[in-house]
Amino acid sequence: MTDIIICRCEEVTLGDLQETAKKYKCSARELKLRTRAGMGICGGRTCRPAVDKVLMDATKENPTDAIPLKVAPPVRPIVLSKLGGVADDK
Repeated sequence: MTDIIICRCEEVTLGDLQETAKKYKCSARELKLRTRAGMGICGGRTCRPAVDKVLMDATKENPTDAIPLKVAPPVRPIVLSKLGGVADDK
């Protein structure tokens, strides 16, 4: 069960979070920084609730208490055709 991926962008598993919390006895913020959970391309939009729950269970603190764990969505959406270099034929 510890091989469940919590953060897909950074490929952080439940086991990674639990082992890091146990090894370093760190705060929720430090645990996020050490594992990069929630810090991938989506900025935590996809995994934030799961990361917060695991951090709360592992550290016994609310991850948003002292210093909030920032969710940073992309600045603006972009059309996939622009990323692929496909020209508009309009």
